[in-house]
Amino acid sequence: MIIFPAIDLKGGQCVRLAEGDMDRATIYADDPGAQAKLFADAGAKVLHVVDLDGAFAGASRNGAGVARAIAGFGGRVQVGGGIRSRADVERWLEAGVWRTVMGTAALENADLVREVARAHPGRIVVAVDARDGFVATRGWATRSTVSVAELAQRFEDAGVAALLFTDVGRDGMLKGVNIDATLNLAAATTLPVIASGGVAGLDDIRALVGQPGIEGVITGRALYDGRLDLREALALAG
Repeated sequence: MIIFPAIDLKGGQCVRLAEGDMDRATIYADDPGAQAKLFADAGAKVLHVVDLDGAFAGASRNGAGVARAIAGFGGRVQVGGGIRSRADVERWLEAGVWRTVMGTAALENADLVREVARAHPGRIVVAVDARDGFVATRGWATRSTVSVAELAQRFEDAGVAALLFTDVGRDGMLKGVNIDATLNLAAATTLPVIASGGVAGLDDIRALVGQPGIEGVITGRALYDGRLDLREALALAG
């Protein structure tokens, strides 16, 4: 199972939000490159980076910060936030990004996401961000009437690499991953699922290791607050 340490960028700084609220951001580092290197030095092989400003604006706003994170990490980097066109995807892939994450576009323009996923198989991750079981978009500010399972099933056999499932109400809150919802999604689709939102410690990692359909876990605040040791998490995940 992959452990994805996370770097969320707001105004060029590494932050963590509480429940996806941009007004509830805690700043943890000023240099994304240096933070990425710390994760790499701890043994991480994959990094998850989000342009938070881009997610709300619908276009990249922290390109320089993402570039620094890519350079500092030196390994595979998965990037999301404001990626809503084929040109956006291809610009990131050309910049050396391993995989791009599409969320709002997946709900509002599924045909585009399927087209891009087929053109770049294994390079597109669909973000399934949920509030009370329904998909949230546009930086998690808008809740749709589409269920998590319904959105996931739209991308079966489209060449999508994985689904990134986040329980928005738990994100950044250290409440623990929504294990039941994550496993229910994994059971409802043939696509691998990445768990995100609320990781509080090793127990969350332990609960997901070896579970069918689970590709990995994204963790942010627990690492920054010292509640989760990245080396221990990597060792547990194998």
